[in-house]
Amino acid sequence: MVFKRREKRSYLKSALEFIYPRGGWARAFEYVKHRLRRLPDPPEKIARGIWAGVFTAFTPFYGLHFIVAALLAKLMRGNILAALLATFFGNPLTYLPIAVASLGTGRFIFGAPPQQPGEAHTIGGKFVNAGRDLWDNLIALFTSEKSDWTRLGVFFDDIFLPYLVGGIVPGVIAASICYYLVVPVIRVYQNRRKGRIKAKFLALRKKTSEEADEPIDKA
Repeated sequence: MVFKRREKRSYLKSALEFIYPRGGWARAFEYVKHRLRRLPDPPEKIARGIWAGVFTAFTPFYGLHFIVAALLAKLMRGNILAALLATFFGNPLTYLPIAVASLGTGRFIFGAPPQQPGEAHTIGGKFVNAGRDLWDNLIALFTSEKSDWTRLGVFFDDIFLPYLVGGIVPGVIAASICYYLVVPVIRVYQNRRKGRIKAKFLALRKKTSEEADEPIDKA
């Protein structure tokens, strides 16, 4: 295949590059910014896509962010590619503050007590227990074991639901800030790019006209 990697990456290398991409996060962000600026749609449509992608980063649907962002962008009539690129607002550098803001807001909305200093381990344990429940109940489908969703229920009530509801407020704020920041930036960039293309076209037309007006030397 033409686009097949010459050297197959291991799972460990893929995971490491997800945490710290090749070339660093600065280069990765520069690439995303470059792609966003060169999208052909109007600035408002691109910004609506960015809104969808940034908002999705504040949802607990890890592993499904691309799908959620694309659906949300489609509903908002935004640029879907911009939405997919904007999901990188959520990355290993920002996941922790996003989770803290979303879960903290959700706890406040549901009237739960503030998170205690040593509770981070408990939250991680609830993630682990929920995963064990999913695995054990999957095995139970093919064995005589009984299904038990207790730990998954605890995870849903204590983590997932507060995260889902709590992520709406900081998600809307962050996405709206990004929207109003990128619209003028993209408009200026697009106008400059159109000006450069127009200047090149006029220069080419002038050169072609001058070459056509030149007298033909007779042998």
